[in-house]
Amino acid sequence: MFNKYKIVLLAFTIMLTSSCKKSFLELAPASNANAETFYKTQADMELAVNAAYSTLYTIYDPEGSVSYTSEMMGDNTTLYIIAGNQTDKFAFKDYNVKTNNTLVYSFWKSYYAALYTINIVLSKLDASELDPAAKESAKAQMQFLRGLYYFNMVRLWGDLPIVVTPLTVEETYKVARSPKADVYKLILDDLEFAAQKLPATALGRASQGAALTALGEVYLTLKDKANATTALMSVYSSNLYKLQNTYASVFGANVKNTTESIFEIQYFGGPSSISTNTYSKYYRFYSPNVSVFGFGGIGMNQVTDDLYNEFEVGDPRREVSITLGFQNGAVFQEQKYPIKWIDPSATKVDNTVLANNNFMIYRFADVLLMLSEATGDPTYLNAVRARAGLPLFGTATYPATKYPTLDLAIEHERRVELAIEFHRWFDLKRTDRAIPVLAAKGKPVTADKLLLPIPEIVRIQNTIITQNPGY
Repeated sequence: MFNKYKIVLLAFTIMLTSSCKKSFLELAPASNANAETFYKTQADMELAVNAAYSTLYTIYDPEGSVSYTSEMMGDNTTLYIIAGNQTDKFAFKDYNVKTNNTLVYSFWKSYYAALYTINIVLSKLDASELDPAAKESAKAQMQFLRGLYYFNMVRLWGDLPIVVTPLTVEETYKVARSPKADVYKLILDDLEFAAQKLPATALGRASQGAALTALGEVYLTLKDKANATTALMSVYSSNLYKLQNTYASVFGANVKNTTESIFEIQYFGGPSSISTNTYSKYYRFYSPNVSVFGFGGIGMNQVTDDLYNEFEVGDPRREVSITLGFQNGAVFQEQKYPIKWIDPSATKVDNTVLANNNFMIYRFADVLLMLSEATGDPTYLNAVRARAGLPLFGTATYPATKYPTLDLAIEHERRVELAIEFHRWFDLKRTDRAIPVLAAKGKPVTADKLLLPIPEIVRIQNTIITQNPGY
């Protein structure tokens, strides 16, 4: 998917051209570098587009923003012992995130740095030597990424500084937070354009199906089920996607870009990946913080008993998603953790695991479950359950006592089908179920705590940036 050598060159070039404004990554928003390099040729623009795609590695990192929030702030995962700043990391699961949390600041900078990379491509397209079709394609891809990132961000922070062009350092101090309604307008505009202009399929790149799936989720979040249905039904009716025959065949170190995959981050393991940094980190980072695997695990997103017990008896998805523990010499140590992204044959170099697993941001099972949510029709949910070999909703053997309504059935199904795929907390927020569900499980959650704080250093550096209530 990416030529990482060229991307490193591009990043180095941007670093050199912005060296006179060395502090730009310390500003808010952090995207506002004063890079002066403007690419013209097709080759140069390809470098810039690839660099924009490479930001997916940071945004969806196993210790990135959506991992900490969508899983840790929900009820799927927890921490025991983890490498790094344990106080700041434990704060997410405990709803004790402070304005000086180093991870929150890192997340903020990562998003705005990614947006800068995207916006610089968009700003250079018109003056480039690309033909009109290539310009339109690049624009659609960049607007898809920008829409996707702002969608994550608005759910994390609410009102946001909107940055759609590369700005100078001085210009950043004039950018205040815009109401989330304006942020959502930008998201919809970007994704609508992408859905109209992207190709039907694109291996390792954004496609029309990816844009329409993201649109469907955005519209569901905005309580607009009619438009959500339209977008999601377009994906469904395209006949380009289908469920894999078994749940086990959805995942694996060498399972890549199947017909179930709609938008997938490409990783390439093996010895050559150590220099290009294209290996997948989920295997090591989601393994317990012990050294019994031939490497030291990090201990991120260890599975709660609550998630493990959510699976119905006989649901094959549980064994594909979660293991009960690990062998520590002669002793079996009980500690549940995710195994969707294990790569036992991965090369190991100096405690680095060069795993090969891709990561799916959107897949067809997600579309089916969102379609049932949007339409109120259990047909799509039942397709997912049929693949798992479980009783269908509405039949006599379905566990209706536990999940008596379609809404609760969808909530349950999304939790087990998409476990540890960065959906749970966002799902609960979208359906207004976060507070009742999580409070009942002992999480000290409040309406204010459903947003992260604006990092305090951001507000110090840009005094017109306001803080979220409750911080």
